[in-house]
Amino acid sequence: MITREQALKLLHENMQSPNLRRHCYAVEAVMKALAKHFREDEEKWRVVGLLHDGDYEKTKETSEKHTLLMADWLKEIGETDSEILSAILSHNYAHTGQNAPKNNLEWSLYCCDELTGFIVAVTLVRPDKKLSSVTIESILKKWPQKSFAAGVKREQIEECEKRLKIPLDEFIQIALTSMQSIAQELGL
Repeated sequence: MITREQALKLLHENMQSPNLRRHCYAVEAVMKALAKHFREDEEKWRVVGLLHDGDYEKTKETSEKHTLLMADWLKEIGETDSEILSAILSHNYAHTGQNAPKNNLEWSLYCCDELTGFIVAVTLVRPDKKLSSVTIESILKKWPQKSFAAGVKREQIEECEKRLKIPLDEFIQIALTSMQSIAQELGL
């Protein structure tokens, strides 16, 4: 299985935007926390989180190719773990309707990806712009305001209740706590 160091190298070779990299770090942290919640392989889950958008800069104009390129890159460096490859491919389900998430690993990625962006948006409207001052209450207060972080697909995040059997507030708390643990890396 690919190591985190190999995954980080692959990400940095193919993604230059500091903000996109920070997004990948955030999803990695949340995926690691969700792996712990489900008593799954934390290293595998964090690698999936780290690499899920790794080909975005090269596929943003052709969304149907998003994740396919990353899966190819992984195979080129010898990755054979079908769970990792399948999870990466499932990430583009929202755009293509193909490779629907089918297990906790894939549904966790599907649900937490959008949530990290929402948490960042809540952070950026705080006076100090620090993750440490964000609370579950401040996130839930913004949740029903459709004009706030309008691009975030809340219904995708809310699937956590049905697909993962994790109540929304608990899912948000897991994500928030994990992102706060790497706040410096996220610049927040």
